[in-house]
Amino acid sequence: MEAAARSEAVDSAEDSLASLEDRIHRIVEVVDRLRGERDAALSELNVVRNTAATSVSETQRLRQEVESLRAERKLVRARIEKLLGQVETLSGT
Repeated sequence: MEAAARSEAVDSAEDSLASLEDRIHRIVEVVDRLRGERDAALSELNVVRNTAATSVSETQRLRQEVESLRAERKLVRARIEKLLGQVETLSGT
């Protein structure tokens, strides 16, 4: 009887150890998967940051170009108004 109890205790200990080992393997797999996901997320974050920085630079460049074109348009408008004034002076005489 004692031998059966010992055998049962050993089997129970082996089952507990196997269960613990199985859980540890699953935890290791989860940790590996999570590390991979973290690395992928960090990589994606870097891409997004670079894209955002490029977009900001492009936006600033376009704003400067628009301001330059507006200033140029203002000068052209003033020259045309001056020319029209001269034409009116010639027509009026």
